[in-house]
Amino acid sequence: MSEELIRKLPFSLTTEQALLGSLIVNPEAINEVVEMITPADFYLEEHTHIFSTIKELFIINKKIDFVTLVDALVTKGVYDNAGADEYVKALIKAVPIALNVKDYARIIKGKSTLRKLIDACEDISEKAYSETVDPAELCGYAENTMFSIMQGKETKGFRHIREVIGDVYQNLHLMATEGESAQGTKTGFSGIDNVLAGMGNSDLLLVGARPGMGKTSFALNIATNVALQSKKNVCIFSLEMSSEQLVSRIISSEAMIDSYALRTGNLDSKQWDEIAKTTTKLVGCNILIDDTSGITVAGIKAKLRTVKDLGLVVIDYLQLMQSDKRSDNRVQEVADISRNLKIMAKELNVPIICCAQLSRGPEGRTDKRPMLSDLRDSGAIEQDADTVIFLYRDEYYDASASDDSASVAEVIIAKNRHGSTGNVKVGWIGKYTKFRTLATDIPEEQ
Repeated sequence: MSEELIRKLPFSLTTEQALLGSLIVNPEAINEVVEMITPADFYLEEHTHIFSTIKELFIINKKIDFVTLVDALVTKGVYDNAGADEYVKALIKAVPIALNVKDYARIIKGKSTLRKLIDACEDISEKAYSETVDPAELCGYAENTMFSIMQGKETKGFRHIREVIGDVYQNLHLMATEGESAQGTKTGFSGIDNVLAGMGNSDLLLVGARPGMGKTSFALNIATNVALQSKKNVCIFSLEMSSEQLVSRIISSEAMIDSYALRTGNLDSKQWDEIAKTTTKLVGCNILIDDTSGITVAGIKAKLRTVKDLGLVVIDYLQLMQSDKRSDNRVQEVADISRNLKIMAKELNVPIICCAQLSRGPEGRTDKRPMLSDLRDSGAIEQDADTVIFLYRDEYYDASASDDSASVAEVIIAKNRHGSTGNVKVGWIGKYTKFRTLATDIPEEQ
């Protein structure tokens, strides 16, 4: 960047000084701005250090005043004694009204956003002029960069452990005071939630099973549970079934009506009443369905960015997705898809459930329970997923068994990045395409 451009970068010295001075004069005001701005939003490096120091004192519950701040700045080597005294006094004198901290913070954040936009545009422009980047990739990069700026996220730079510890402490305090309600998103199956402690934000959860084992129904059951409990938006991307087929399954599960009866329309008056009750309940849910075939991760991400208050994403299923990078090697394509799904979960900060087909490996074994090696097309799927769940039912391999009655299914948690693995037994009612919690819903440690 030229010196001329640096001089013209959006920046307000008066506002930065006024905010810092206000926090020294009125330390309680930090509660109003701590979530609005970060140290990196300040233009001057010494202001970044001063705000960071004030925030650290706040985190450790140490009194914030002239003396403690000067001492902390000298200890950190930001100033010597004389320099710290002089500048902190100047900051206090620069305060017009200490009550206007929120307005000062908004101005600082706005200037910071403008500077980030200038840097991002220069970066994208340089990449475009170089002609060494694929245009589609560059468009995706530009979109991600602008979205990160719009969301107020940092696209680069380190965070000191002190700052992260503050966030972790606040989260622990929230869970301690609010209990289970502050943990991850609940699946609605108590045994599974006991093992996972809920689905964590930014987690990629893979649900694998052989065709017909019930992975779509399992994912839909969880999606409906989350939509009913959280009242947040739940987005379902169905690459195999139409929206109408998907909703029919949801109605069958929630109303406990034979899915065959729904397909044929052969319903009695009682069933019609149950459908009416169920549809009234479901209409109040924020379930959004997209049945675009062969969609890419970039296409999914673009649609999800328009959704506010997102609680969960379900994708059915991975092997039907298209890669944004076309290749003759399907293994590489699937690896690219799974990696980008994990990145998307982290960017959107929501759990993503992705269904996946398994290879024929279980068919050739005496114990036909799935294993991680049975994931089709790529070992990268196992590496990228935070949690891998397999579904298994004995009667699936028993030709004499009837799918009309209730049976027991195993939810095998084969990988759990955040804790233990285990098997959880749940009920399965095939004619209603419904999984349900059993009274014996107790995880078995592997």
